[in-house]
Parts: sequence; structure tokens; C-alpha cells
Amino acid sequence: MMRMVDVIDHKRNGGTLTAEEIQFFVGGVTDGSIPDYQTSALLMAVYFNGMTDSEQAELAMQMLKSGDQLDLSDIPGIKVDKHSTGGVGDKTSIPLAPMIAALGIPIPMISGRGLGHTGGTLDKLEAIPGFNVELTESQFKHQVKAIKVAIVGATGNIAPADKKIYALRDVTDTVDSIPLIAGSIMSKKIASGTDALVLDVKTGSGAFMKSEADAKALATALVSIGQNVGLQCMAVISDMNQPLGNMIGNALEIQESIDILKGHGPADITDLVLTIGSQMVVLAKQAADLDEARGRLQAVIDDGSALAVFRQMIEAQGGDGQVVSDPTRLPQARYKIELPAKTAGVVAKITADELGIASLLLGGGRQTKDDELDYAVGLELHKKVGDPVAAGDSLLTIHSNREAVDDIKQLLYDNIEIADDAQPLTLIHEIIN
Repeated sequence: MMRMVDVIDHKRNGGTLTAEEIQFFVGGVTDGSIPDYQTSALLMAVYFNGMTDSEQAELAMQMLKSGDQLDLSDIPGIKVDKHSTGGVGDKTSIPLAPMIAALGIPIPMISGRGLGHTGGTLDKLEAIPGFNVELTESQFKHQVKAIKVAIVGATGNIAPADKKIYALRDVTDTVDSIPLIAGSIMSKKIASGTDALVLDVKTGSGAFMKSEADAKALATALVSIGQNVGLQCMAVISDMNQPLGNMIGNALEIQESIDILKGHGPADITDLVLTIGSQMVVLAKQAADLDEARGRLQAVIDDGSALAVFRQMIEAQGGDGQVVSDPTRLPQARYKIELPAKTAGVVAKITADELGIASLLLGGGRQTKDDELDYAVGLELHKKVGDPVAAGDSLLTIHSNREAVDDIKQLLYDNIEIADDAQPLTLIHEIIN
């Protein structure tokens, strides 16, 4: 009979776990027969010794098999999805999903909530009055069939082993183990039933992967797992050394998503949406190459059809579709407070994660999973890295429901650097196929 202590010993001593050992481990975590202290011991052994491609794929598949899997086979067409590892101001999914759907490509998207300095897609959508992210599986599938798109929270009991393992990773300081991150992400994405997946792996100060080498390792691991189980899969490594777009905060990011769909969003977030979207369109076999795909996506912005699909999705999920034409129907903060530049020069650095924390401290994010959100608050950037600044220019506007924000101002001044010149940032670092 297999013993957990032997599985721990095998990995602790640098061995490659067999499929049977991984199956035994995940099964024991799921049914509770393996105690937390032994699970924690294996997680630490994985943290220090890593996993091979085959181990990572097997771990993801066993975590997937620990719970429900969505069967989307009755939805016609190649179903595509995207996943981001999270960042500050990253509202990419919100304009991207209706753009893909406007091309007739089904996009059944299961998204998450924010925790810490990164925002969550579901939280942003819930800033729209009435918007419901908790659809049943049948409602979810019906909506994707009808209008090609739905964005919801996880339905059913997806990857319960991952939930247990993640809780222990959090308290054993093994959260940033690349094999464990990859297994966690891919078990849920494969279980969601899509045919093709584009991964947006962030790197930089506002990302979980601070170094480009770590981001590349994670992207490679994610793509390898996907391809090992027959999923069409590729990854974009993108920059998170400054916030993405100009808005940070739930309602503010919905407003910016509407701007993108109207064709006048900020250049960086628009470029990222079109880059990721082009990959999705090619994987869905709706364009021969990336240039054609990008042109098709730009066309559904220009003719208004992507914006119309966004309104359809909002109304299908119980939300106020009029926010599309009148964003003032979104929650509005009581105070708008400017942050003036103290000196002249060029913006040389904006520490993305600290600006995310500033939004959190205003009430726009969670420090624990049970925190209530203030959807109206956040930051509106007027200057980005490389922009010239005169003394007294507004660097950003603080959207707040409290008048006293000296603590927020100090945090922001500490994390926006003005110098004589600045190194330009590259938005797209690498593509991993």
C-alpha cells in the first residue's frame, strides 16, 4: 500500500513523482485522508525541487478530476478563453470578451475576484448596477449559445483539491512555486471546457512574477500543461511595471473598458487587448494570421458591434445596460482630489503594486476575502512613464469617499518618481507558443 511519507521522501530527495503517486496525493487531499502537515511537507518539497513537465501536467489533470468539469460540447464552434495572472488596472477581459463574441466566436469566461493589490474581473463587473456573475451552468451555457459570451464566477465544484492546496500554500509560503501556480491555474481552466486558451502572464513590479525569467518559466509551464492535455494554448508575457491603462478601481475600470470599446481607450491597454485578441481569433480559426485577426477586431470596435455585444451581455446578466451610453450611472465617488507634481521633469517610475494598494486602502480592494468593496473609489492617472511633467501638473486624480487622504497622497508620492529622463517600457515582452 502506498504511504504519503514515501511520496514526500521521493520528492524531497529530488525524484520525479509517478502518475500513481500524484493521483494518490490529490485523492488524499480531496477526501481528507492525508493530513495538512503531510500535504504541507510535499508542497515545500515541490517548492525546493520543482517538477518536470509531465509531473506538472499530471498534477493539473488530477486536480481537475477531483471535481466537476463543464461540458460545453453542445455549444457550436471553437470555444476560446483567456487568463491573466493579475495586475493593477488590468481590465483586459472586459472589453476583449465582447470583441471576440462580436466576431461570432463563443467565449465562455470563468473569472475570479481580486485579493490584495490586484483587481478581479468579477468585482469590476459587479460595479455595474444589477450585474449578476452567479449564473447556473445551464444559464451560462444558454447565454453563450445565444449571444456568444458570458463572464461568470466558477460554477459547481471545480477543482476542490486546488482549493485545499491553495489554502495551505498561502500559510506555508509556497504560493510562488511555479509548478503549483501552473497546476492551480490550468486545472481550473481545463475544467472550464474551452478548446483554446491564451494566457497573459504579467511581469514587473505590479505582478506576482516580478522578474522576466520567472514570468517566462511560468508561461512555459502553463503552455506545456495545456498542450500536454490537448488544449490549444499559448502565452503572452506582458509588462506590469506601471498600471495598465489610466484607471485603477472597479467602476473606473468599467468606464475605461467602455472607452476602449468606443475606440478611444488608452494606447497601452488597447494594444494589449488587440494583441491577446488576435491570438484568440487565430486559435479559433477565424483569421489566417495575426494581422488579419487584428484588423477584424479593430473593425468590430469601429462599427460599434463590440460595444453592442457588451450591452447585450450586461442586460442578459441582469445589469443596467444604459451604463454603456451613460457611464455616470456607475457608482461615483464623493470627492475627486488632485495629486500635483512637486517638481518638473519626466515620469521615470510608477510602482504598480503600491498604486494598487493605494486603491485598496481607499476601499476599492480586499485585504481578506470577506472585505466589502467600495466600487466608486480608485485612481485616475493623467501621467504615465515617459510623460513630461511641469511642477503643479496633476499626476492623477484620487476618487475617494473620504475627504482626508493625506495617507494616500504620501503613498503615491513615494511611488511616483520624476527624473530628468526615463527609460521607455516595453508592453509585450515575449510570445510563448
